[in-house]
Amino acid sequence: MQHDVKSATKQASEAGSELTIEPQGSLAIITLNRPRALNALNMAMRTKLAEAFPRFARDSQIYAIVIQSAMPKMFSAGGDAREMITWQREQPEQARRAFADEYSLNWLHECFSKPTISLINGPVMGSGVGITAYGTHRVAGEGYQFAMPETAIGLFPDVGTAYVLARFPDEIGMYLGLTGRAIGAADAYALGLLTHCIPSARFEEIKTALIDAWPVDPLLDERHVDPAPRELEPYIGCIARCFSASTVEEIIDRLGTVPSKDREWAQSVVADLKSRSPLSLKVTHRHIGAARELDLRQTLQLDCRLACRCLYGHDFEEGVRAALIDKDGKPRWQPGRLEDVTSVMVDEVFASMGDDELVLRSREQMQAARV
Repeated sequence: MQHDVKSATKQASEAGSELTIEPQGSLAIITLNRPRALNALNMAMRTKLAEAFPRFARDSQIYAIVIQSAMPKMFSAGGDAREMITWQREQPEQARRAFADEYSLNWLHECFSKPTISLINGPVMGSGVGITAYGTHRVAGEGYQFAMPETAIGLFPDVGTAYVLARFPDEIGMYLGLTGRAIGAADAYALGLLTHCIPSARFEEIKTALIDAWPVDPLLDERHVDPAPRELEPYIGCIARCFSASTVEEIIDRLGTVPSKDREWAQSVVADLKSRSPLSLKVTHRHIGAARELDLRQTLQLDCRLACRCLYGHDFEEGVRAALIDKDGKPRWQPGRLEDVTSVMVDEVFASMGDDELVLRSREQMQAARV
């Protein structure tokens, strides 16, 4: 118990500098400031956010929230996977609670009742997507990139993104979820991930205006700049045909038969898929498919089940080791081949956890509680 108290105290102290909240006039400015970890969100930072948003909802002086990064070319590299692996080894109950708390925070953002404007310049991934995707306004600077690369570390696209990916046209969501590839502002804007594209040099004037409670929509609309042509445009037909397949194996087979003009691109996609955790690929494929019939709340609840199961599987710890700890880039997945991942294995990941399931309040209950 003494260890837990000391750990919590240290985390709270670190969160004070790694995530700052500064009310200015009618605006509350949330700043991610953890440069050594590329703004990876840890539990202390998420706890601070979860405590702040209900307070903002009840504060009549606060008109809007801005979420930003102190790093000019990085928004957030995701969640703190190192922290999660440490807890998985030493405090497993804390690890499970961390997942539940994160998905509860995502739902809190979705249900929050005031304008929330994310100013994103640079990559935004994983947990960073989770604290921006459900705000009312998502603004991209010129360096914006979106990615959910979890299959590369033995996980799956979580924080509710299966719900989002499942609703993209032309199987683009399945493509992004399985491969973990990044897209820029033009594709993200076309897909609805963004509401505006505005040069990052104008972010300060946006905040200055919001401090004086200027209406958000005209403020952003006047500064929006149509993004460049979509990078995915030449490949949309191939993506739609290949990633509509009913299995991951068939997706790879279809990629092997694309026309010669797209063959180099298709081969690079196959190489990406073959480097990912085979179990994660099949879990992700089923999850995105299932999310087409779920709402966001249900998706987040399912996320928690899948994440807890991945936590105690082999591939998550091995993926984090290869990518972030030893950095050898050579994960040894178990099973090591797609054909060895059985439907029974995937069923086990999706099986109910009974009384340990995450239960989120309804949107009506959340808003009645003024969160």
